[in-house]
Amino acid sequence: MSVNKSQSDPLQQADIWQTDAQRVLYAQLCNAFYAREIKRLVAEPDAARLKRLLVSLPYYIERAATRIVNNHTPMQLDAQNGSWLAKQKNSPPEPVTSDSLSFYSQYAKLGLIVPVLLNDSQRQRVRIDSIDQVGDNKIHCNELGWFNISGQAEQDQQAFLLKPNKAIMIAACCGHQWQCNKRLSPNILSLREMLLASNINWRNLKRPLT
Repeated sequence: MSVNKSQSDPLQQADIWQTDAQRVLYAQLCNAFYAREIKRLVAEPDAARLKRLLVSLPYYIERAATRIVNNHTPMQLDAQNGSWLAKQKNSPPEPVTSDSLSFYSQYAKLGLIVPVLLNDSQRQRVRIDSIDQVGDNKIHCNELGWFNISGQAEQDQQAFLLKPNKAIMIAACCGHQWQCNKRLSPNILSLREMLLASNINWRNLKRPLT
């Protein structure tokens, strides 16, 4: 089932339980997220951490499903698989130091969701992360660590903080990835990434969603 969220009537999104279609969509998303996360948690070796993750799992799944049902995005939603769909470009975005410097020197702020280009020997892909610290000419992303204001990672030389635009953010949300400038099958986003994707301010990528 694919639902084009960009064509939804905002008045019909005010209440998640307003329509039968929204109830079905919510249930499908919850089922997809549970199936995905349980499969991932099976590999958790720390029993205490596993317990904490299982206790919090219903809250984060319900939160992600609720936000997705009620929010606008420029992408299609595959509810049965809990993922976003959009046409993939032929090659990954190119990092441009001057673009990142210009953007982050003005708009870096806590809570802003940002795209990071990851390169390794196997693939290139764009991930989303959120800014949780802003220092002198540097930015810390919650999961991917410190970057200088020009976009270069301080620890991982294969990561680059890109200037966000609609095309790049869509690529990140849809899990688009490439190898030698050839398209690969999309990467399945984690529940955390789906939560971040549901909090993107598509009307103004320079500001966190309020």
